[in-house]
Amino acid sequence: MRATRVLAATGAAAALVLTMPTLASAASDPPTPEVWSTQLAAPFSLEIDGPRVLVADGGTGMLGQLQPDGAIAPIVTGVDGLSGVAVRGKWLAYTSTHTQLPEFVNTASGLNIRTPKGVRIYADTHAWEVANNPDQINTYGPESEDPCVLGVLGPQYEGMVDSHAYSVASWDGKWVVADAGANALFQVDDSGHVSTLAVLPPQPAKITEEAVAELGMPDCLIGTTYDFEPVPTDVEVGSDGMLYVTTLPGGPESAALGARGALWRVDPATGDSEWLAGGFLGATNLALGKDGQIYVTELFGGRITEVTDAHTTRTYAELPGVVSVETAPNGTVWAATMGNEDPPAPGTIVSISNGNVKVQANIRH
Repeated sequence: MRATRVLAATGAAAALVLTMPTLASAASDPPTPEVWSTQLAAPFSLEIDGPRVLVADGGTGMLGQLQPDGAIAPIVTGVDGLSGVAVRGKWLAYTSTHTQLPEFVNTASGLNIRTPKGVRIYADTHAWEVANNPDQINTYGPESEDPCVLGVLGPQYEGMVDSHAYSVASWDGKWVVADAGANALFQVDDSGHVSTLAVLPPQPAKITEEAVAELGMPDCLIGTTYDFEPVPTDVEVGSDGMLYVTTLPGGPESAALGARGALWRVDPATGDSEWLAGGFLGATNLALGKDGQIYVTELFGGRITEVTDAHTTRTYAELPGVVSVETAPNGTVWAATMGNEDPPAPGTIVSISNGNVKVQANIRH
């Protein structure tokens, strides 16, 4: 399954009813959640820049800044397929993708870089993917030669050409893009030059008897291992210099095959990836806390999960429809939820903090 279809499912998942978040119990008093804005549609990414809270709303195509009264002041509008945002000093970067419908074929994708002088530079990840297709080194599909299995699931295949520049982070004076179509991390410099930083590995899953029954598939599939595509949804830079990445499993996320979203640590010097934690149901975003915390959004699970140093997890906050998360230097956790069409409900921005939270109203274009 190609990444565009996988990520399009996030819109369908917005059918979750959005309610006031509740927090997991803990030994200390839990932080107090506060809803700041109800004026979002699909806030795929947040960025904290000092007292500024930026949001990339893919539903409206607007990159904006949260205001104290809950309004979202526009910074950039009319962005096709907007999904990721990052800042570095007075530099701004955001991702965009043009998807041809109803085929869900990405015909353009890249990183938009705005310099301190307001000059826009476009890094064309789609062109890089077409020319290089870095995940062609991976083999996906069923590990079987059984004609019955191949008749249902098709043969194995190498990574195909597809670019969906989904998330971006500032890293080492450059930018790193999590490309959910290419199944890779791309490095982009300020001149817009693209190169491959890492290719994520296939995500194998064994088809169980329960899965066959639920999906209505023939019994010949029982026990078959299917190597799914990794779908990177977010990337953050750790204090250790490593890159932390969330992935969707590139296939069904239901009781049939289980919760298979994952968290990875990638060495930018070698491109090597290390699996840190799994079992996430719709791992669409992550954030790194000031004291080593790792927070992962589970869109289909309706919660923010905290990953500990021991690679164990606990529910940090129940938050239906949560799609993005970010942390501030003072420890405040910011999160955003998807809007609904049926029943109608807006997307939101929420802060979770033990202290007084303020946001800056001044817009820096």
